[in-house]
Amino acid sequence: MERLRGELAEFVADVFGSFPRRDQRRWGECYLRGLMLDGRRKSIQPMAGRLPDGNMQALQQFVNQSPWDPLPVRQRIAERLSEVVRPEVWVIDDVSFPKCGKASVGVARQYCGAVGKRANCQVAVSVHAATDTASCPLDWQLYLPRERTDEPDRCRRAGVPGDVVHQEKWRLTLGLLDTLAEWQLKAPVVVADAGYGVSTPFRLGLTERGLSYVLALNGKEVAHPEDVEPHQPAYGGLGPPTLARYRTPPRAVCVLAAETLGWRTPAELFARLVATLE
Repeated sequence: MERLRGELAEFVADVFGSFPRRDQRRWGECYLRGLMLDGRRKSIQPMAGRLPDGNMQALQQFVNQSPWDPLPVRQRIAERLSEVVRPEVWVIDDVSFPKCGKASVGVARQYCGAVGKRANCQVAVSVHAATDTASCPLDWQLYLPRERTDEPDRCRRAGVPGDVVHQEKWRLTLGLLDTLAEWQLKAPVVVADAGYGVSTPFRLGLTERGLSYVLALNGKEVAHPEDVEPHQPAYGGLGPPTLARYRTPPRAVCVLAAETLGWRTPAELFARLVATLE
């Protein structure tokens, strides 16, 4: 840690440059050292005990009560990380935090990726810059399940502002992408799993923003082949015009993909791969 003290001081001066007070920058630097030191528990009390200049009350105030705006800090971190990583894609994903109690903001029984099943946890939606060799979060936001926002007293006790309402994860994600665009960060390609890919409003939101994307699907969704055009019936002059419609029913995406790629079963795909390698 002493060897990195100079680099850390430069990082703090840059990233925490928006802090109005010098003592905030001091405890911000102290908090970062606590996160970087050995030790499994990264809560305030054990970190303060490991730091030679640790002060539990001061660190607690810095994290929970000190009046500083986190957005400029997150913006500068995202800018620095993008310069280093030079991402090939932006990955949309959920990050879960298992919890034992029920008092934390947004905690509820929901799917927890950390344990692979439904569990008591918090969930945040996140945007990560990624390559084959590196990844880092650019922005994130805590997801509040409807069961939490429907209990205003519980939200108030947890410190949730009164104007915060429930939003679907895909809406939160589009908001994060808009924030990153305001920071002049450009997404090369957006990728996400089927949890986001099955959301038509999310896909339309990406298209409206001019973003290229590759999203997973469950395979049960239906679509029309690319070369099929909807038919527009002639207008008879009475009533509203008839809307354009397809003359053939939509088909499952998995079927269309199999026909487009020219294989129908995993065995066929494996045989094609073997033939290519030979």
